[in-house]
Amino acid sequence: MRVTAETQTLATGTRRGGSRIRLAPYSGVLFLLLFIVFFSLRLPRTFPTTATVTSIVGDQSITLILALGLLITLAAGQFDLSAAQNLGMSAVVCSVLMANQQMNPLLAVLITLLLGVLIGVVNAVLVVVIGIDSLIATLGMSSVLLALTGLFSNYQFVGPVPAGFQEVANHEVLGFPIVAGYAVVLSVLVWYVLEHTPAGRRTFAVGANLDASRLAGVRTGRYVAGSLIATGLLASIAGVLVTAKTGSVAPTLGPAYLLPSFAACFLATTQIKPGRFNVWGTVVALVLLATGVKGLQLMGTNLWVTDLFNGLALLVAVSAAVLSSRRRRKAKG
Repeated sequence: MRVTAETQTLATGTRRGGSRIRLAPYSGVLFLLLFIVFFSLRLPRTFPTTATVTSIVGDQSITLILALGLLITLAAGQFDLSAAQNLGMSAVVCSVLMANQQMNPLLAVLITLLLGVLIGVVNAVLVVVIGIDSLIATLGMSSVLLALTGLFSNYQFVGPVPAGFQEVANHEVLGFPIVAGYAVVLSVLVWYVLEHTPAGRRTFAVGANLDASRLAGVRTGRYVAGSLIATGLLASIAGVLVTAKTGSVAPTLGPAYLLPSFAACFLATTQIKPGRFNVWGTVVALVLLATGVKGLQLMGTNLWVTDLFNGLALLVAVSAAVLSSRRRRKAKG
């Protein structure tokens, strides 16, 4: 499915239009500071601690990597609803190969990443070659991957993986899990490609107007396919890191990552570069959401509050961006 005209302005709004957006580009940072102050005053013994910071950073690194993959696809004007289940299946496959088949970890990781790329290729064929809307194609693919995950895991926890492999994600550097470092490196890489290379600029152009880009000589199919393949690879990387981080993998792992990842991507369109999907806005949004959820958890709220918080954040972010795009069109008209 193509991102609609209103939501697409989130991905590709120009600097000229951005000046009319009323939402401050750094409002997320201000809200984050307010969250920190509020929860620190409310929970002085449990919230403002090193353990809380380490927990937020470690837990959200995987979500950030998946969100980076979704960000690339959204920039191209497409959706990939299979990414979270790609993560889940990749984690199960990687764990099965190491724990059940006693495969060398390096080979198991390579096979898992190739599987993620293959899933991206299949999505690209469905969307670009056959012409199925990306929303429908990837929704169907998500169901297929869910079934395969159940087949590979027999609906049981899979693991544990070798302790040495777990150090890939759990080794600490300066008191933080190294998985956070991987997320930072991938964020810089995706930011550079999208913002400072011709491929990134053309990806945004394709997302803004597919037909105009085609008439301008851009091979639009190549960029749509490339975005779906990149998302598949990043989802698979996230799955491998989940395997290393947890040691044992649940077959129901994947879907829980979908909502917070999409919420961060869309909330990012109100931050740093309003009206445009962007990497650093996604980082700010994800930290903001994670801080709010962590504070609520420490306050002893019910488990359903997490999904409610993320869902409301997604609805508010999309609503705000759609309303601001309407104001810009009225101002131009």
